[in-house]
Amino acid sequence: MGNAKLLKLGLPKGSLQEATIDIFKRAGIRVYASERSYFPASDDDELEIMLVRSQEMARYVADGVFDAGLTGHDWITESGVTVQEVCELLYAKTGFRPVRWVLAVPNDSPIKTVKDLEGKRIATELVGFVTKWLKKKGVKAEVEFSWGATEAKAGTLVDAIVELTETGSSLRANKLRIVEELLTSSTRFIANTQAWKDTWKREKMENLAMLLKGAIAAEGLVGLKMNLEQKNLQNLMKLLPALKRPTIAPLSEAGWVAIEVVIEEKLVKRLIPQLKRGGAEGIIEYPLNKVIP
Repeated sequence: MGNAKLLKLGLPKGSLQEATIDIFKRAGIRVYASERSYFPASDDDELEIMLVRSQEMARYVADGVFDAGLTGHDWITESGVTVQEVCELLYAKTGFRPVRWVLAVPNDSPIKTVKDLEGKRIATELVGFVTKWLKKKGVKAEVEFSWGATEAKAGTLVDAIVELTETGSSLRANKLRIVEELLTSSTRFIANTQAWKDTWKREKMENLAMLLKGAIAAEGLVGLKMNLEQKNLQNLMKLLPALKRPTIAPLSEAGWVAIEVVIEEKLVKRLIPQLKRGGAEGIIEYPLNKVIP
């Protein structure tokens, strides 16, 4: 690699991968990942990217294998390492929504509270966190690592599970009920503590964070432009949602103004006909890639 200035960046392989690549694209960075390769290319020659599992990301960032990475707060907690959190990335399309780790048991299980776990066996991928959690609750139980298909084990191989859920639908499908929520987790952009002290790397990471957050902020928003006679302005202003005061500029034709506003896309289908009836002309709707406050 001819470029002396490189940021080694870990991106999550697996369930978060597609959502991550999509958000990077909207942030202005194209990442090209082939099916089998762990080393995606990108159109930013200052980035050296590798895909690894979210579960392992914090450890690799802490050890300096990566300067920065994206992973869940849950896996940072589980790995117990020290990293610098650059920012939280909350994102609506599946992947970046907050997820919940819950204690679940079969519907017909006698377990009603955490105390009922005394002497019982629990399967989870989040062994370290669950062990500490039980200790805090003063409950002695056996916690075993589950390599997957955790939901199928409840009631047969183990008494309870601690599993990741977004909606709870797959727990219900497996005839399980939630006893308690242990942890809510969202995606974080993290940095190696030494890399964070490096002026160039830190600026590169802060720039990335700004662009990623901008892409997330634009999620579900569109821009609207329109022209309007000045006399209709007051009535039209009542229609526009108060997300942000619209930008109003005079047109070269006397008595006319141009209006520009950012609104939620889901409101557009109701709003455009109302704006048209309210006297708006030349209405243009355009997509937004990023919104930087």
